[in-house]
Amino acid sequence: MNDDIPAPVRPTVLAVDDTPDNLALLHGLLKDRYRVKVANSGAAALRIATAVPAPDLILLDVMMPEMDGYEVCRRLKADPATRDIPVVFLTAKVDVEDERFGLDLGAVDYIAKPISPPIVLARVRNHLRLKDAADFLKDKNSYLESEVQRRTRSLRAIQDAVIMALASLAETRDNETGNHIRRTQNYVRRLAEALRDLPAFAAQLDAETISLLYKSAPLHDIGKVGIPDAILLKPGRLTADEFGIMKRHAQLGRDAIEAALQDLEEGDRAFLRHACDIAATHHEKWDGSGYPAGLAGEAIPLSGRLMALADVYDALISKRIYKPAFPHEEAVRLIQEGRGSHFDPRIVDAFLAIQADFHAIAQQFAD
Repeated sequence: MNDDIPAPVRPTVLAVDDTPDNLALLHGLLKDRYRVKVANSGAAALRIATAVPAPDLILLDVMMPEMDGYEVCRRLKADPATRDIPVVFLTAKVDVEDERFGLDLGAVDYIAKPISPPIVLARVRNHLRLKDAADFLKDKNSYLESEVQRRTRSLRAIQDAVIMALASLAETRDNETGNHIRRTQNYVRRLAEALRDLPAFAAQLDAETISLLYKSAPLHDIGKVGIPDAILLKPGRLTADEFGIMKRHAQLGRDAIEAALQDLEEGDRAFLRHACDIAATHHEKWDGSGYPAGLAGEAIPLSGRLMALADVYDALISKRIYKPAFPHEEAVRLIQEGRGSHFDPRIVDAFLAIQADFHAIAQQFAD
């Protein structure tokens, strides 16, 4: 015999009746098979039911003074801590309407008094088995739900890591710094949050979409990995022909991300869909004079319009070989000048309202 194996814990049955003889009868009937607790009033029954550990089943008399069994059952089912405890009514009220009323309150069974010991034992046994099965399924479902949540968090972490790895790859071939990536993705998120309050954008900019825009923004210049070093790293202004080659980075980025999208299930494509739009359209302009496709107005995806302003603002306040860093105020003025030509007017208006936040982000992630 192995003394280390714990004895199984017997289920607990709570018997509730205002008559001492009835409680004694139930206790004597059940004590050899179960742990038995007794209560002689509805109030006492509720105290015991809400204590820890809770009973596994409640045998509940209906006709009691002050608080009858129906009210006790109603309160038990209204409390999340006790609503799953099976309640079996024991009562002399045997009309069909009484039984229907009790079952509608949430009781699992209705046993008439005077009780038949074999019937009580059989019903208690059966309902405890059903509760065991329900508890097992509940625990299993909780485990599966937590496992799904864990794997979802893991997948999102992998997605974030992949995006940052790809963005870092592009960064190693460019003169721009990693802080440019951090600044622009924070600009995009803050701008999207400001636009979310406008009726025209509320449906497009839910919390999940804003999160995806934030995560996807670092890939806006991923296509630069396909631009020759002589052009990408040229210490000065590009010629017209060189700029023509440089402009190809938007299409290269789109093509690379679209190729990745082909291998994903439809439900998983949101991960890179915004990144694809951002890479392809962040150099398009509201008046149609941008590149690579010459899109205009709302034909430009919202993600691209957001990225356009964020990217230009950061370029303006950053030092380049061919230009000094402009002060925040000058960058704001130049973006305001581009309202309705380079940028979506509504996005510029949102930017002007939160320009102090852009300035704070720029300082937080300064080079």
